[in-house]
Amino acid sequence: MRKASRILFNFHSIYLALLISGCASEPAQPKSEKIFSGEQMLRDSQGIAQLGSRWQEGKQMVENGQNMQRQGQAKIDEGRSLAVEGQKIMRESEEGYKNIKQ
Repeated sequence: MRKASRILFNFHSIYLALLISGCASEPAQPKSEKIFSGEQMLRDSQGIAQLGSRWQEGKQMVENGQNMQRQGQAKIDEGRSLAVEGQKIMRESEEGYKNIKQ
């Protein structure tokens, strides 16, 4: 029985040592990247340039849209001012008319 306990203890000790050494070892090195051919690099760079061009197009659209919104808001503000001024003139005219009629 003691012999079996001793063997089991030795087995656990060896297992623990292997487990600790496995955890302490260096991580596996990542696989090296595949080297692309010149044609592949050219295709990739053209695709990236196309994405950059499309992004610039989108940015220009955003800027144009924001500019139109600012211009539209300025027109709305101008229209409100005209309406307020027109209402003021109408009230003054109505009051003048009432004063003449009295």
